[in-house]
Amino acid sequence: MRVSDAYLRPVNHRPQIYSALDLGTNNCRLLVARPTRRGFRVVDAFSRIVRLGEGLGQTGRLSDAAMDRAISALRVCARKMRRHRVSRTLNVATEACRLAENGDAFIARVRAETGIELTVISTREEANFAVAGCLPLLDSQCGNALVFDVGGGSTELIWLDLANVRDPEIISWTSMRHGVVTLSEKHGGIEISPSAYAAMVDDVAGQLRDFELQNNLQRYFARGGAQMLGMSGTVTTLAGVHMGLRRYDRSRVDGAWMMLQDLRDVSRKITAMQHR
Repeated sequence: MRVSDAYLRPVNHRPQIYSALDLGTNNCRLLVARPTRRGFRVVDAFSRIVRLGEGLGQTGRLSDAAMDRAISALRVCARKMRRHRVSRTLNVATEACRLAENGDAFIARVRAETGIELTVISTREEANFAVAGCLPLLDSQCGNALVFDVGGGSTELIWLDLANVRDPEIISWTSMRHGVVTLSEKHGGIEISPSAYAAMVDDVAGQLRDFELQNNLQRYFARGGAQMLGMSGTVTTLAGVHMGLRRYDRSRVDGAWMMLQDLRDVSRKITAMQHR
């Protein structure tokens, strides 16, 4: 499963330096890498919380303040791409820009003010990219895998057949309109009470149950023949808390394994914390 060249915009003809930019509902992320014999070597990275989708659920539009925050982060990305003389780039926007009435106007503003050409991808394309990005972490000993990507405005669930682990088949997928921004805004904002948290769980559980029943996931996991693989800042935060890390350490978090009880313990620990 490879990223189509249609997405990769050639910038110049210098030695190959690639960049990937993901503008989501909550975060703006950039990765700059150089190809090597064994894969890629990261030469620069950037991540900033911009909350582009703030208030979108209530108004149907991207707010001026949210767009300004995103533009500020994208200017940093543009400078890094120029400094490293990026030769090919993939720049995507997701749920917030898909849903917003003024999404097209925002994309045009990004182009005018930063020079970055953003492509608004579909939920299916987002699922495909999620699978492509996690291929090295798929366990060839498992027959199936459930990949989940928790974003700011949506969550993708992808059920895979791993008969060919290098090019897994997507059996089923769905995009739930639940993410860290949309859920928090729907259920009370920053400070979440125990009752609001319980309502969040119920809200998400219904859609998860539908997907589970559709694909009979319980049967596969009960016999130990399936792997769960999570992506995004939500998942890496859970792993970091489980490991007791004071700061995010990609080398320790990427590819880390957690048991179900570990996730339950971390969830209880986080929900017991006081907001500061």
